[in-house]
Amino acid sequence: MSQRYHHIGILFSTAGPYGLVGRAMLNGALLAAEEVNASGLITLEPKIVDPEGALAGYGAGAERLLDCGIQHIVGCYTSSSRKEIIPIFEKRDALLWYPSHYEGFETSGNVVYTGATPNQHIVPLVRHLLDRGGRTAFCVGANYIWAWENNRILREALALAGGQVTGERYFAVGETAFAQVVDAILAARPDFVFNTLIGTSAYHFFRAFRSACRARGIDQPRTMPVASCSLAEPELEAIGPNAVDGHLSSSVYFASIDSPRNRAFTAAYAARFPEGPTPSADTESSYIAVHLLARALALAGTEDVATIRRAACMVDFEAPQGPVRLDETTLHAYLTPRIGVSTAAAGFTIAAEAGRPVAPDPYLVRSAPRVVPVSRRPRLRVVP
Repeated sequence: MSQRYHHIGILFSTAGPYGLVGRAMLNGALLAAEEVNASGLITLEPKIVDPEGALAGYGAGAERLLDCGIQHIVGCYTSSSRKEIIPIFEKRDALLWYPSHYEGFETSGNVVYTGATPNQHIVPLVRHLLDRGGRTAFCVGANYIWAWENNRILREALALAGGQVTGERYFAVGETAFAQVVDAILAARPDFVFNTLIGTSAYHFFRAFRSACRARGIDQPRTMPVASCSLAEPELEAIGPNAVDGHLSSSVYFASIDSPRNRAFTAAYAARFPEGPTPSADTESSYIAVHLLARALALAGTEDVATIRRAACMVDFEAPQGPVRLDETTLHAYLTPRIGVSTAAAGFTIAAEAGRPVAPDPYLVRSAPRVVPVSRRPRLRVVP
């Protein structure tokens, strides 16, 4: 007899320096579980553990969930937290459903990746910037692998186009003092700033940079735009009205996508979580992870990890961003890249988007700048 009742784990930090993003991700996972239960497909019973932003809390939280007999856990935002717990999942043969964009160069038979890979976020962003004359960049990022790898890809692409990175600075997660690096950026006057800071660090940087430019009479969005692969709607609200507009973000989802499916999603989310945070790519990725997991559980009729791994690659989902499915070789998702420009209303105008879902390429073997010259690459469609 097929199993219809399933416990799943939810592992997100809703406190600490990136707690705002964690709350948005938790909301997406819970909304998906409620939709699955209402559909009658199967019944999910989420068990939530909050690591509160502490790296050690992820390992302890994962162990606690696994000790309860749970084999499937949706969780983690940062790459440091993911890498902290992957060995636990591999040792205990459980499955982590990781719902966040990340730097790539990783696969594990014990991880399903529903967030964007480098060819779905950093590569489209680089192409977009190069097409608009961006040849020099100043990189400001968090001091861990997310920033290191994305900056490496950016340096490589710019070098092929005859450009360069004029400066590179890294800060601890949670750092809020940026006066020195802002002065360095203004001295270098790059074509754009590439931001890989996360959470409260990013919010403070955006405010400090805009304020310094304004004091010098510089039109920052036009002269030195800040480009990111992680900036999302809830974070625009956190940045505040004086520095929120004119930033570029490369993502597979924006709440402003104009489609019946997304309008239904954002309406359901607003009704369920009227106090927010606003839905974002991280929200949607968690939502996708739970729906794909539910479909795999229903198809397999068991929680056995090897069986679910196979079943997950046999199902698909019409997500708010568009159709999503998994690549059976890498367990990463086909997703639709987009470029957004932030507005004064703390949302995004979509400036460009791919015409269809793009195959994941976590190791950039098919889409790295070193493989195909930038000038000959297919480009995102510009949205009128």
